[in-house]
Amino acid sequence: MHLHARIRIFRKVRRLRRPASRLLAYMKTIGIFVFPGVQSLDVSGPMDVFAEANRFLPPQAQYQIEVIGSKPGLLSCSNGLLIQAHRPFYEVSDAFDRLLIAGGPKLPQHELCPESRDWLRYVVPKAGQFGSVCSGAFILARAGLLEGHTVTTHWNHAAALALLCPTTVVEPDQLYIQDGPLITSAGITAGIDMSLHLLAADHGRDIALQVARRLVVFTQRAGGQSQFSPYLAAFARSKSPIARIQQYVLTNLLGDLSVPALARVANMSVRNLSRTFAKETNMSPYDFVENARIDAARALLEDPRAPLKSVAYQCGFNDTRHMREIFKKRLGLSPRQYRLNFGVASPRARDGSAV
Repeated sequence: MHLHARIRIFRKVRRLRRPASRLLAYMKTIGIFVFPGVQSLDVSGPMDVFAEANRFLPPQAQYQIEVIGSKPGLLSCSNGLLIQAHRPFYEVSDAFDRLLIAGGPKLPQHELCPESRDWLRYVVPKAGQFGSVCSGAFILARAGLLEGHTVTTHWNHAAALALLCPTTVVEPDQLYIQDGPLITSAGITAGIDMSLHLLAADHGRDIALQVARRLVVFTQRAGGQSQFSPYLAAFARSKSPIARIQQYVLTNLLGDLSVPALARVANMSVRNLSRTFAKETNMSPYDFVENARIDAARALLEDPRAPLKSVAYQCGFNDTRHMREIFKKRLGLSPRQYRLNFGVASPRARDGSAV
């Protein structure tokens, strides 16, 4: 065969092979780090998202998922379920495309062994992307891997994480946050939201939507995680004047709860009330009043028969529009959306009619 003909054939073969190599580049390896007391949903949620995605992906683009344990053998989850990692961490030096740290209820108070921390400091810089589910952020924080980043975690542990890691910005109302190669998720099932986001970034929204349908979840939930948290956790000491003001607010939602009116009730100046209130509760009197009205409205909205106008009136909002504005500002969703998420369905008879 003529030399020039051979060169043309060789070039044609090379052109045919290039698309396959591009497809291989999309194959991603995912490592999930687990430990005794891990929250099982922090592990199975993300795993199921990526495993279900493999149903819709060609073999050369499928995810390879590996569970990495803090020790060999069976590990007991926080709910008593026993799981076994594929490998213990000390046998792993791989450069994962994505390394995720699962969370667990005891992580805010407990550290892992120094060897695990050293391993994380070694493997995280090699990973294309790393992150955490729920309280797994505490593992990354104690390994010094959250410094200077913006992150989220379970709403109940956000303040503790901010205290542990002063250079880290903790956003307690986000379901997940991506900050460069770092991605963190809020409480427990938010790991599914985060994983669907990552799946959409890898393979497009259509694949993420198909996986969400199979798992019977939303591809993108409305609002942040504050819709699941009790706003009124920030109470003052029970015998302080501020505690008495808080009690007054909770029993007079229909009354005048402006800061000057509350100052008159407390027999304090507006300035002194605002300063003392913020010192004892870490929020302003105005914010406490809004949150109290929101909490009262949330309880009423769980009853699908309560008209929105009635809910707004009973909780001290000017009207339904005002209530909607406050809900959107504080929770990231409207009262109607909140009712759809959390409302108790009316009982139905066997023929489908409401009882």
